[in-house]
Amino acid sequence: MLMPLQREQRVTESISLSRYAQIGAFLLRYRKAGLFNGLDLDLQEAALAQEADPVESGRPEQFVDDLEALGPTFIKVGQALSTRPDMVPPAYLAALERMQDDVAPVPVAEVRAMIEAELGARIGVLFGSFDDQPLAAGSMAQVHAATLRDGREVVVKVQRPHIAQTLREDLAILEKLAGAADRLTDMGRRYGFADWVHELRHSLANEINFALEADNLRRFAANLHDYQHLYVPQPLDNFTTERVLTMDRVRGIKVTHVPPVRRMEHPLQQQAQELLRAYLDQVFVHGLVHADPHPGNVLLMDDQRLALFDLGMVARLPPHTRQSLLKLMLGAIGGNGDQVGEISESMGTPLQDFRHSQYRRSVDQLVSGYAGLHDASRAFSEGRLILELTRVGAACGLRPPPELTILGKTLLNLEAVTTALDPTLDTRAVVEQHLQQMMRHQALSSLSPANLASEWLDLQELARRTPQHMGAILRTLAENRLRVRIDGLEESRMMESLQKIANRIATGVIVAALVIGAALTARMQGGASLFGLPILSALFIIVAAILGAGLILSALRRDRKVDRAADRTPD
Repeated sequence: MLMPLQREQRVTESISLSRYAQIGAFLLRYRKAGLFNGLDLDLQEAALAQEADPVESGRPEQFVDDLEALGPTFIKVGQALSTRPDMVPPAYLAALERMQDDVAPVPVAEVRAMIEAELGARIGVLFGSFDDQPLAAGSMAQVHAATLRDGREVVVKVQRPHIAQTLREDLAILEKLAGAADRLTDMGRRYGFADWVHELRHSLANEINFALEADNLRRFAANLHDYQHLYVPQPLDNFTTERVLTMDRVRGIKVTHVPPVRRMEHPLQQQAQELLRAYLDQVFVHGLVHADPHPGNVLLMDDQRLALFDLGMVARLPPHTRQSLLKLMLGAIGGNGDQVGEISESMGTPLQDFRHSQYRRSVDQLVSGYAGLHDASRAFSEGRLILELTRVGAACGLRPPPELTILGKTLLNLEAVTTALDPTLDTRAVVEQHLQQMMRHQALSSLSPANLASEWLDLQELARRTPQHMGAILRTLAENRLRVRIDGLEESRMMESLQKIANRIATGVIVAALVIGAALTARMQGGASLFGLPILSALFIIVAAILGAGLILSALRRDRKVDRAADRTPD
């Protein structure tokens, strides 16, 4: 008779195998759908295309429907794939961008139970009122309206039950499949699926931790303090945990639903400019990238301010990455294809088949096409340029960094919001002006007393040590002890290879001599014979055959090892 723990383990293993089968069937269904093909075709034409290819009815839409049917993990996988034009063709990108994250709501009894368990009190004690009808229900959480006991309006974001376990199990399966694909397929080595799944795991772990989202709300509010037309609702610390987030309620309308009459009465050009400049500050100054600033996450309030919320997906950029991205953006705006190509290449990971010259030519054409458009044109914007850079890189054998795809998707979403607020806004002019202001501010800040003092100390240290180092160099030269070491060639391995080549040549010469000897001795008359040949001739042929077979087998085995080593992508 099975113990309860054993029965539970059997059930878990059965569910895991069933999930493997479900995911495996999905992957097999779309293995020949062209998801990762066609990226090498006509780079220039694809890069300069003004609109994405229209989605044909059928496979792309069905692919999205099947992703949604696999559950919340794969809804997030689809959203992540929508930021990767280097991996997904335009038709699938367009379908993925329309993916909906609306699911059936959790029963309110379960929601109330989680809130009470997390906050340690009953709903009636915590809130003056609590609306059982959710305002929104997503794959990770759902939101309910409530009021505090003092009448303050709030919203309560509650994590869906068991979502963490579901994500953990699905991502474990995806990691195993991605690892196998990276080891066994050229496509896996090119795209690095295991690394991509690892980044997705990190992103989702942050997204379901509502304590981190509350911290993001506070950080964004502090960073945007000087922008009068922007507002970030604040969390209530005593009502927030890792699975429950309570924050101020914002009333307003989506920026895509602003009536024309209201736009005429209150022009929104200043709001659009402030939003764009604020996000540029967040990326290049503070190193925070809100990876999902789509129009649904921006509301126009009654006092004409823009409210920003849903800050769970926030990426953090280190200073050197910010500097590289800033230089890349300035180079693109200035039409400097060489600068853009050099920076993007240094940020990416070149694969073994990386085509440097083709990549540089494609980037130069891409940047020239972008810079040649008129300022008022929105056909080929900054966000689309960044995303096309990642696609061109993948086509030429350069794996793009994740920061580049996040920045491109963020800019593309921002452009959709600013277009909804003010269709006449010259986005490129605002971006160029603000980035130049950033560069001037950084140049001036480098002249601050603290920085100057630090640099002076470095110079002082260099001056103090220079005589000692110069003396050591001169003594080395005077005593003829200067040596140059080259690590490009490994002498022992080279000598081993030369010895193997010499052995093959010697064996080949011996085999040829034995064959010639067998031919000459075959004319001898009389004496013992073997296989109808004189015994000496037959022995020559047998020895030559054995040596020749051994030489062929050794060569084949050695060549297979060389081919396998060449197929491995360098770390």
